[in-house]
Amino acid sequence: MESLSNTFLLHSSKPLSHTWLTRIFGLIYTTAISILLLRHCRTLIYSPSPISTALFLADFVLAFIWLTCQCFHWNPIRRQAFQENLQQVVAEREYPALDVFICTADPTKEPPIGVVNTAMSVLAFDYPTEKLSVYVSDDGGSELTLYAFMEGASFAKHWIPYCKRHNVVDRSPEVYFGSDPAWFPETDEIKAMYEGMKSRVETVVQNGCIHMKYEGNIKSEFREAFCKLWTPDFTPRNHPTIIQVLLDNNVDKDSAGGVMPNLIYLSRQKSNHKPHNFKAGALNVLLRVSGVMTNAPIVLLLDCDMYSNDPQTPLHALCYFMDPNADPKLGFVQFPQMFNDINNNDIYASEFRHETQILSLGMDGLRGASFMGTGGFFRRHVISIRNDSKPVRISQDVLASAYQAASCNYEDNTKWGSEIGFRYGSMTEDTYTSFRLHCEGWKSILCNPKRAAFLGGSPSSLNDNLTQMKRWYMGFLDIFFNKYCPITYGVRSMNPLQALCYTHYSLRSFWSIPIIVYAFLPQIALINSFAIFPKVSERGFFLYAFLFLGAYGKDFLDFVVVTGGSMQRWWSYQRMWLIWGLSSCPFALLEWSLKSVGVSTFGFNVTSKTIDEEQSRRYERGLFEFGVESVLFYPISVASVINLLSFVKGVMEVFLNGRLEEFFVQILICGFGMVNSWVIYEGMFLRRDGGRMPLKITLASMATVMAICLASSLVF
Repeated sequence: MESLSNTFLLHSSKPLSHTWLTRIFGLIYTTAISILLLRHCRTLIYSPSPISTALFLADFVLAFIWLTCQCFHWNPIRRQAFQENLQQVVAEREYPALDVFICTADPTKEPPIGVVNTAMSVLAFDYPTEKLSVYVSDDGGSELTLYAFMEGASFAKHWIPYCKRHNVVDRSPEVYFGSDPAWFPETDEIKAMYEGMKSRVETVVQNGCIHMKYEGNIKSEFREAFCKLWTPDFTPRNHPTIIQVLLDNNVDKDSAGGVMPNLIYLSRQKSNHKPHNFKAGALNVLLRVSGVMTNAPIVLLLDCDMYSNDPQTPLHALCYFMDPNADPKLGFVQFPQMFNDINNNDIYASEFRHETQILSLGMDGLRGASFMGTGGFFRRHVISIRNDSKPVRISQDVLASAYQAASCNYEDNTKWGSEIGFRYGSMTEDTYTSFRLHCEGWKSILCNPKRAAFLGGSPSSLNDNLTQMKRWYMGFLDIFFNKYCPITYGVRSMNPLQALCYTHYSLRSFWSIPIIVYAFLPQIALINSFAIFPKVSERGFFLYAFLFLGAYGKDFLDFVVVTGGSMQRWWSYQRMWLIWGLSSCPFALLEWSLKSVGVSTFGFNVTSKTIDEEQSRRYERGLFEFGVESVLFYPISVASVINLLSFVKGVMEVFLNGRLEEFFVQILICGFGMVNSWVIYEGMFLRRDGGRMPLKITLASMATVMAICLASSLVF
């Protein structure tokens, strides 16, 4: 086999060609930052003031964030897998079994028909069906989700052979039938089956229960599960375990007589008196239950809206796992998180192009990319107890053991969540778990094929986006402020550069400090005709100019040249970073601080995957969706108004008193803030549609600006 692997290459890697230029620029930029900080220190020593202290704090945090970010750029590499060579090295019969985990929690926010589409796309993988099992974890314990998958299981018997017979690439039915597909003799029949299934599922979801006319569709062997779900005391947070085998590859056949993959519905036991640890807890139950029922050595984790976009994705992963020369410490293969429903300019920066296509390449050149919460293929023994590798045949005894493994008492006095499975203690269990695995010596690989492996949905309203980011930043803070802190424990346990990469992620909420300072301090000073930056004729001006233009220029080149993004999307990306710095980041710091001292906060909220028609049209047109009275909109509205007011005052100072040289930097900062705030001004003053800024937020922000101006006049 080794000689064959040398003849038929399974994968390759190479460093990025521009890395040496990035290192040179980084050295020059670091020197400039050092000079700026020294200037601040000298000012603090000889003429200290609240303004000089605030500017030093802001620039110090910016310097720390920038320096930790350079660790990602030290040794980025790009990989390529050659799945067409896989069968020349490994026979298909030797492929390892694969368990796929799909997690959902709330049918009102994660429509069951969308989750079914995700499952259909992976059930139809180009993979030996007898070795494929798909587990759906329904953490809400919804009869609607179970009904949807009961319908989906029947449809899968026709969909899977259809896809494989005609080499269909888009194996999510919704995507396939919505993309003007090639037509085959049975296409109309398959489409009618899908539309019928979709209609029944959506009707049931709309009604909130299973109508009597659909009860006849429920097979007798499934009725026991529905009876458990219909008990009066059943709630999403307090219910018994439900495991339902919807498809059994030892029993079920597809419409062509072929073997079907396993499809298993699971809703773990929950108790009001037991912590359930959110998604990490659900994944650990899936690990245990699947270990009892099918015990595949490779597991794939997917979000419920992340459908397969390439049926050969498992073969890409096997190019790394099955390589005879593979590193024995390879723990998981991560595919970048990609999205299919982003508008032309990506107004909410939902693509996360930097994180998925720049920063991940840098971590891949160190010890490996971080787990992104979805699209990760793991070796089971890396995150679970080392099981017997033999496959298991589903039986009543096996099901009894599976029910025990899903019990909410199972983890008592065990190491699950601390040393085994997905780690508890952070809402960003994906980043935290991969950090701990890297600390333990495991490695990972980023696999980024030309055709995206998986595609999913992203928030289509600003409030959903900001809420999601706030939740992530709170989770990152949990990672930093514990005994496994990346900057202390991490530096000792892994490559120090890799540890600083995790430090960068875990402290991103502190980005709010420089953003708040630069969004308000120069503006308030300008309103009061007070200069706080060097004049244009002074040497300090050129230092600020280089730092600003250098940072933005480097960011622009990375986004447009390295990743192939557009200028419009880059502008959206940098704008959203300013918005996050004023809303998601400070609120994450506040809520995390309150939680740390025992004050209750909102906790975990599932990001909504639903969208109404009007909102969808506004999103496609590139209009920001405000619409709701969210406290997250308040600080960005205040900052927008104060930048506008201060810019007007600065222009007046220039025309009336000729103080352009003195106030140039402050006017430039205000103007930059205004340009980035145009979408906010539209929402506050120009729009009349349902997505405009709520009047209460507009009035409150204007009143706050007036109060700030009055208070500052007493200080300056």
